[in-house]
Amino acid sequence: MTEIPPMAGAAPKTADTHLRKAAIELEASFLAEMLKTAGLGNTPDAFGGGIGEDQFASFLLQEQARAMAERGGVGLAETIFHALKEIPND
Repeated sequence: MTEIPPMAGAAPKTADTHLRKAAIELEASFLAEMLKTAGLGNTPDAFGGGIGEDQFASFLLQEQARAMAERGGVGLAETIFHALKEIPND
């Protein structure tokens, strides 16, 4: 996995890095579901890759969503990050 750049205004801390990674993964999961609902992972009826393409389409979709989230996505990761940061550590 590539190194995740810090979000705007965030100080680079180890705990923050873990929270940021978790927030980006949550946004990536959300984006993958949205892309799947939009029909991005559907294989074409004619000249498709067959059963193999159907089996691996979800992996491609998840990686596309992760790449989108790592590059800013729809801004959901930043909101999740700040919400997670406000949770007190015991």
